[in-house]
Amino acid sequence: MSAQQRIHLNPNAPRAPMMGGGGYTPDPTPSYRSTAQGTQDGFLGQVQQYSSKAEDFIEAYTQPIRPYVPALARFLIVVTFLEDALRILTQWGDQLWYLQKHRKFPWGLSHIFLFVNVVTMLACSSGVILKKFPEYAVFGLLGVVVAQGLGYGLLFDLSFFLRNLSVIGGLLMVLSDSLQNKKKLFAGLPSLSETDRRKYFQLAGRILLIFLFIGFIFQGNWSFARVIVSIVGLGACIMVAVGFKAKWSASFLVTLLSVFNVFINNWWSVHSAHPQRDFLKYDFFQTLSIVGGLLLLVNIGPGGISVDEKKKVY
Repeated sequence: MSAQQRIHLNPNAPRAPMMGGGGYTPDPTPSYRSTAQGTQDGFLGQVQQYSSKAEDFIEAYTQPIRPYVPALARFLIVVTFLEDALRILTQWGDQLWYLQKHRKFPWGLSHIFLFVNVVTMLACSSGVILKKFPEYAVFGLLGVVVAQGLGYGLLFDLSFFLRNLSVIGGLLMVLSDSLQNKKKLFAGLPSLSETDRRKYFQLAGRILLIFLFIGFIFQGNWSFARVIVSIVGLGACIMVAVGFKAKWSASFLVTLLSVFNVFINNWWSVHSAHPQRDFLKYDFFQTLSIVGGLLLLVNIGPGGISVDEKKKVY
């Protein structure tokens, strides 16, 4: 440490007198700082060590299923659209009645609206699962999200909005994954390379994926267990958003959301005539889609714009 740094640390400290041999007595201040710094480094080192062990554990025990994770993730991402298409077909009369009675759709336009939604969801979901024209499939499903929000009057409903932001995040992860082996996409944007586009889609996907959990934090009745889960989950969400230990934190959120989904959105335990059943079913499959997006994040990583990637450089 230079003399200027020592003076900055303790500007009022008297200068030490010269000793024999022309040296100075050492300033004791840095030793205290060194001790504190050593303690801090020791704590951070332990955290780093435990997190590395957790990552190694996840890597070791997920190795057998890793080849199947991308396909499972893509299926889970679009499962909410498949369920929605099936629900429209099985409740066609009720859907028409709602659109015409409450949303004031003219006769005929309501039929076209439902038909286009069903065809788009089935075709685009198949494209995502089979990796056929995934970029067009993703944009088709994004159009369905917006169209349904406007058509059913749910665009400004907070719960719907946050959940669909997370679903959009999962779709952006699919788009990012499709760019890995894609040579050319979006010819109108020549200034961005495929690698840059992939990084930006991964960043946007990571950030949007966490909005479901933010909605969970601000809804429902509070309890001690809910506070603990919210704090821990919010920490994991922040880690996912900034890309710090992203695979570990995304794996944790996959586990947390899966447990939450089974015990809270258990629509199968509700009588088929109960009106709450459809709402629980909708929430269940939307949560599965977000779990799929997090699984895809675990598989492809957080991308270039992340703390994990920067640590490799520095």
